[in-house]
Amino acid sequence: MNSVFLLLGSNLGDRKMFLQQAIMHIAYDIAPTVVTSSVYETQSWGKTDEPDYLNMVVELTTDLSARIILDKILSIEQIMGRERDEKWGSRIIDIDILYYNHDIIDEPTLQIPHPHLHKRRFTLEPLAEIAPNFIHPQFNKTNLQLKNELRDSLIVKKL
Repeated sequence: MNSVFLLLGSNLGDRKMFLQQAIMHIAYDIAPTVVTSSVYETQSWGKTDEPDYLNMVVELTTDLSARIILDKILSIEQIMGRERDEKWGSRIIDIDILYYNHDIIDEPTLQIPHPHLHKRRFTLEPLAEIAPNFIHPQFNKTNLQLKNELRDSLIVKKL
């Protein structure tokens, strides 16, 4: 079985409901969650004039490949009404693969670990909550170490 960490985010509409809907879709289409972080309210990253996000990280175990998981995630986002109009624009739901085991995958449409994971407080706060000792395979540092070394000063608060 493969251990997978996913980041979920929403900054439009009923953000909590969209996160819960995403978890239900993930459980049905990929695998049930093993561990779920708290929900964090975070300032928008990349495009800072957007509404605040709710973010959380979930861990699941599955026998699916990373490519199939990505395809299923993109389908879930589409079913839920995500529109990809602009990079870092507002969205009903965003689901990113953070880790797939300790694998390093570098393909044009699939990069694991997520290439911005180590730069984002809104990712590392919930990730360090549920997997503080998980080691990033490229940096050979734990999630907690990466969080403590962050230069990202955006406000991230647990709800």
